Amino acid sequence: MIATLLERIRQKHRTAAFPKEPPALPDRFRGRPEMQAGTCLEECRACAEACPTGAILLDKRPSLDLGRCLFCGLCEEICATGAIHFTSNHRMAARERKALHVTDAQTYALAEALDAKSRSVFDRSLKLRQVSAGGCNACEADLNVLSTVVYDLGRFGIQFVASPRHADGIVVTGPVTQNMALALTKTYDATPAPKFVIAVGACAISGGPYRDHAECHDGATSALPIDLYIPGCPPHPATILDGLLRLLGRLP
Repeated sequence: MIATLLERIRQKHRTAAFPKEPPALPDRFRGRPEMQAGTCLEECRACAEACPTGAILLDKRPSLDLGRCLFCGLCEEICATGAIHFTSNHRMAARERKALHVTDAQTYALAEALDAKSRSVFDRSLKLRQVSAGGCNACEADLNVLSTVVYDLGRFGIQFVASPRHADGIVVTGPVTQNMALALTKTYDATPAPKFVIAVGACAISGGPYRDHAECHDGATSALPIDLYIPGCPPHPATILDGLLRLLGRLP
């Protein structure tokens, strides 16, 4: 016991100061992209052809769908004019699917808080049941990181629980495979009302790289009403936490 206490004193305080301070992100982190349509050569279409998930649309005006984006960076690398650029901005969660489309003329609409009545119910204690609906385990791993000492999700009154009957909402990861579709709907039905659903990662939002596959349902949006979209492949823990806190109205 003494050795444990001494080691704790040596390590000092390890919990991140986020959200009071910006999160410490790696240099290679690819955050919310920006588009400069005025410099885009739409006839070239190199970025759209290179995108593995069809996230770049060049029909009426250039746009990038964060719900499909894998943040691979191929579009930025191949663009001859620099019209697409990935920033280090980790804030990407949105309440509506259409808000995930990044365009040149658009100010990105960050997630708005739940209504006052819902916040009065969930603000002090939020229990979530996580469902891996055929995911590769990347999004699941970053969700697990939130419970470590660095992020300490419990300090915000947010916890992951083992049963949907103890949950206020469910967090879905993965493209919702045929084998997991029934389990997902049963989990949703077992969660008592009022409840909400959070789609984490490109797979849960749109099917990701498995989009239109015969064994997938193109994400949770095809089966459940989604209240919060957190894009990424996988989304950074700070991106997930930012979305959760915005949903609860704890961030401006």
